[in-house]
Amino acid sequence: MIAALRWFGCVLIAVFALQLFFILRIAAMAVIDPQSTTFQRSEAWQLATQGRSNGEREWRQQWVPYSQISDSLKRAVIASEDSEFIYHQGVEWEAIERARQRNAKAEEIAARRAAQLRARGKAPRPAPLRGGSTITQQLAKNLLLSGERTMLRKGQELVLATALETFLSKERILEIYLNNVEWGEGIFGAEAAAQHYFRKPAARLGVNEAARLAVMLPSPKFFERRQGSGYLASRTATIAARMPAAELP
Repeated sequence: MIAALRWFGCVLIAVFALQLFFILRIAAMAVIDPQSTTFQRSEAWQLATQGRSNGEREWRQQWVPYSQISDSLKRAVIASEDSEFIYHQGVEWEAIERARQRNAKAEEIAARRAAQLRARGKAPRPAPLRGGSTITQQLAKNLLLSGERTMLRKGQELVLATALETFLSKERILEIYLNNVEWGEGIFGAEAAAQHYFRKPAARLGVNEAARLAVMLPSPKFFERRQGSGYLASRTATIAARMPAAELP
């Protein structure tokens, strides 16, 4: 019994120490630009060990301050990823519930389709799942967490999103997000994306260019290889039309 209590106490201390470490790192980001994220380090390791580089481009990222990122890109990302960004406190519970319901329905449809495909001797495809994460949650996950999908990791993401909103301004959250988010194989941040896709700095991105980059965010590697995608073009037009209503911090 005593051994079990000691073990439980050690676990509690470890959890507390981890949370304190995360919070201190987040608080420091109010004045210190993060040099890398957990997701970026994972991607860099895979590029180095799995030979995923095309031999011409391995890694591109250049931090630029908030003022040197086009307002069009800021509006496009908010319109596409998190229209209530300036109003919520890091988590949108209603959006999470809507995503859960959509995903449950998508999995049900996918299961029926999979049965039909197996009957024809064809391989089924996984259900296309959608998230309900805010920009703040996405930043929390990319900055400090692994990419695994578990309830424990999701719970930690919600805690860190709340911490980000507590210690950082909305402008700072968006600045860090836009400088670290993935836009293709080894392409991170707005400046690298603008230079790679449009041969211009992030400060000079126009409405359609910004909307196109925003549409790529859920699946950047997929769309990097499919720049002529009809979906990419139509969704870009939709986001461009929504951009005037997107409010900036």
